[in-house]
Amino acid sequence: MIIVFMSFLGIVMFIPLLYTVLQSIKPMEEIFIYPPRFWVTRPTFSNFRNVVSLTENMWVPFSRYLFNSVFVTLISTTIQIILSSMAAYPLAKHDFFGKNFFFQLIVLALLFTADVLALPQYILISWLGWVDTYWALILPSGAYTLGVYLMRQNMIGFPDSILESARIDGASEAICFWKIIIPSMKSVWMTMIVFSFGAMWSRSDTTYIYTEQLKGLPTLLSQISASGIARQGVSAATSVILIIPPILIFIITQSNVIESMANSGLKD
Repeated sequence: MIIVFMSFLGIVMFIPLLYTVLQSIKPMEEIFIYPPRFWVTRPTFSNFRNVVSLTENMWVPFSRYLFNSVFVTLISTTIQIILSSMAAYPLAKHDFFGKNFFFQLIVLALLFTADVLALPQYILISWLGWVDTYWALILPSGAYTLGVYLMRQNMIGFPDSILESARIDGASEAICFWKIIIPSMKSVWMTMIVFSFGAMWSRSDTTYIYTEQLKGLPTLLSQISASGIARQGVSAATSVILIIPPILIFIITQSNVIESMANSGLKD
């Protein structure tokens, strides 16, 4: 019964994705045909070509939007993974005053959405003079509470005896962290890459970015969609371009994601 229900749920979730892909390869006359058809009879890739030509005629080249999304996503994901790992290590493997309090704050922060923090974050970014710069998108994303939580939970399961043996042999905390802990957290890293990349890749940057040359693909999609139903196929093509990278990353790392979610690391 559970298998049937999960299969049905998977089909329901897959249909909108399939519909978007089909819309992206439909010619204009099939998009407006009545009665509407779900399947495409004469597929074409003209909508994907129109994405490039449309942006060059209206704002900045498509390659600029693509570069902005790739640049911000890669840098932000790297910063999130490094900072989350460094923050999780003392919470998992060291005892200090207020340790549990700080961890509870991190768990509490998971309850807040980005909308709750939007106003104070904008005030801070404006005070720092980062509005309309890459810094407004990259640096605030470094505070990745979900990443800290996942890393801490998996590091707790790592045997303390291995770290103690390394310290007895003269290894510093930096060596214990970079040479022992980090290599054993590969599955968690892959999980964080999936979550972080997906969030940053699909993030709209209109709150802090006003210059067209600094905007990413999600902003381009919203601008194309707002221009009218005549560009429905182009909007679908842009959506397909946006969803391909996260799907590919998940397919490549899915075994690591399942492992990190199912396990809590090594045991003594």
